[in-house]
Amino acid sequence: MQQDINVLIKRRYEELEELKKKGFEPFAYSFDVDSDSEKIKNFFKEDEKLVVRIAGRIMAIRRMGKASFAHIQDEKGKIQVYLKKDDIGESYDAFKLMDIGDIIGVEGFVFKTKTGEISLHVSSLKLLSKTLRPIPIAKETVDEQGNKIIHDQFADKELRYRQRYVDLIVNPEIKNVFIKRSRIISSMRKFLDSNGYLEVETPVLQPLYGGASARPFITHHNTLDTTLYLRIADELYLKRLIVGGFNGVYEISKDFRNEGMDKTHNPEFTMMELYVPYKDYEWMMNYIENMVNNICIEVFGTIDFEFDNININFSSPWKRVSMIEALKDKTGVDVLSVSYDELSMIANKLGIETDHLETKSQLIDEIFSQLVQPDLLQPTFVVDYPLELSPLAKKHRTRPGLVERFEGYVAGREICNAFSELNDPIDQKARFEEQTKMKEAGDEEAHQIDDDFIRALEYGMPPTAGMGIGIDRLVMLLTNQISIRDVIFFPQMKPEVKG
Repeated sequence: MQQDINVLIKRRYEELEELKKKGFEPFAYSFDVDSDSEKIKNFFKEDEKLVVRIAGRIMAIRRMGKASFAHIQDEKGKIQVYLKKDDIGESYDAFKLMDIGDIIGVEGFVFKTKTGEISLHVSSLKLLSKTLRPIPIAKETVDEQGNKIIHDQFADKELRYRQRYVDLIVNPEIKNVFIKRSRIISSMRKFLDSNGYLEVETPVLQPLYGGASARPFITHHNTLDTTLYLRIADELYLKRLIVGGFNGVYEISKDFRNEGMDKTHNPEFTMMELYVPYKDYEWMMNYIENMVNNICIEVFGTIDFEFDNININFSSPWKRVSMIEALKDKTGVDVLSVSYDELSMIANKLGIETDHLETKSQLIDEIFSQLVQPDLLQPTFVVDYPLELSPLAKKHRTRPGLVERFEGYVAGREICNAFSELNDPIDQKARFEEQTKMKEAGDEEAHQIDDDFIRALEYGMPPTAGMGIGIDRLVMLLTNQISIRDVIFFPQMKPEVKG
């Protein structure tokens, strides 16, 4: 196969040289377009002569001596073009040296063929980019039973992720997922702006990482001769802005966590974090419901979706479940009242491996992830988490040992995390110190002490509700994509093996 490809590449280089010898520029500087394939088909009228200029990639060629048909593909779809030597002269000689994949610009009038296909009769042709590597075009055949069989389809997932540019060419339908992604983010931004919240930017390179439980990526600043970290969350900087007096701030940003990769995790991901003063986590639950509902209606026109064969309805109110009560239903005990050893034994009896879990909080999190989370199919807020799992959340106002925190789950996947934010600097310092002990006990994701953040709290932060929502996971749910890699243009991959 590779040998065949090399032969095709060699031939295309030869065609390139031949085009140059004939005086044709194989890589143009520009081409003015005034239409696209979709507009042409929508506005065609048989009693009007419509002249247009379009550009696109050749996806099929049918040569017939001094005339040819081709299909070109632009962002909106495909359209057939008809080229005749008598009409375009020397350009037809150039067309003979063109291949599937080449990008061309054409001008002509729109007509309908005898078979009823809306097409473009070309009056001028310009080569815009000669393709030097063959496009893997799928071929269709029909068997005796009338079933379509697709050959040579560009379907290998790993190859599609690595070569997204090829994927977009030969599987143009995936563009719709990324168009929807863009519209989801735009709708979210518009909703936040309409509520008077300010979009801001905070540092990607940070002297201390914080705002979440995760391992960071580490780098070094040569001039300052200091270690820096790619941010794992935006939280601590955004809360500094609340201290400074802003009446609600948000950021849509890339965050980075040095963790494993699976269907819901990519080391580089997109998050929206929002912080609103004088509110609490109860208010934030209602806000998230309204925001997601608004996005669903504005972008998709519905609140009913199918994801991985699960019918999901995003109507309000979402179900609310106590984390402790949900764990008690699965384990038979109040996880707050038992020791690490007792909880480990219970987990082992339930088939959960615990040897790698060093702290009680890790145990609780693992039991929840394996026994409770998979059953949270419809939109659900899991509320009131153990204190040791949430070093940045305010203590529960009525339930000792818990904090005012919730996570939103849909189809067994976490999509958001929110707190009544801790604004007591004394309590915050004590929590950070406890996290240090957890790190010393083996919890690599425990939070660091951030003295400057404590100093900011000492200047006074009002009661605040904070929330982070995973953009990638929300897009997955609303576009029915099972893997996070299918909603990220260029997901992280293992190094390519060259052979």
